[in-house]
Amino acid sequence: MAAALQILFMRRHFRRERVFRDRTNPLELYNDEDMIKRYRFPRATVLELIDRVSPMIETPTRRSMSISTSTQVKASGDDEPNFVCRKGYHAINVQAVVDHKLRFTNVVVRWPGSTHDAFILQQSALYRHMDTNLNAGWLLGDSGYPLKVWLITPLANPSNPQEQRFNNSHCKTRNIVERAFGVLKQRFRCLHKTGGALSYRPERSTNIIETCFRLHNLAVEKNIPLNLDQPLPILHNDHINQQQNIAAQALRNQLIQRF
Repeated sequence: MAAALQILFMRRHFRRERVFRDRTNPLELYNDEDMIKRYRFPRATVLELIDRVSPMIETPTRRSMSISTSTQVKASGDDEPNFVCRKGYHAINVQAVVDHKLRFTNVVVRWPGSTHDAFILQQSALYRHMDTNLNAGWLLGDSGYPLKVWLITPLANPSNPQEQRFNNSHCKTRNIVERAFGVLKQRFRCLHKTGGALSYRPERSTNIIETCFRLHNLAVEKNIPLNLDQPLPILHNDHINQQQNIAAQALRNQLIQRF
């Protein structure tokens, strides 16, 4: 009897403490596979992102709060038609440069959907940089962009097998851009109309889009797998830009001779 009481006493004093997990905290509730499926990133990357953004989203105190000299500007109702793209829905036109790893190396997110691609390019810092640094390399663009000595576009109407081979090679290489946008929109469905689109004002939508680009690059760098639910259609620009210059035409002809 004494031995039984001693065992009972020991069980009461040395029993394992119960662990109560916070079921509202997904970092404790889900494993990495579920985290990627639900939030696009594994636990370690989410914690890394939290460390990065915490200083920027902490609630300011009276002692730390600064006086802002800017005022938020809301889009006027008169601007609404400008955001309707040529496909008939509201959009923000995005210009982007992609490298061979599907990373976005240059992004412009500010122009309404009705703005032409060529105009966005001409107003960008990228255009000024490439136009004044002609040895910086070549960019490949679709037929909606003007032919420049640093921006190679396909032939509108190839007239021989050599020109057709050039166009085929150009298309194959430039498909990296389409793939990158496809992966981006697959990972963040809010950027595609099949995901419900962004039901926010242009200013906030711009911030969300820019953030998605940054998160996409982070996912590529860390080789985070993509949760493939349903492939997105690849959209091609069927507009043909007629702006060409003699030097750019001569350069493209030299390239065509290699095919």
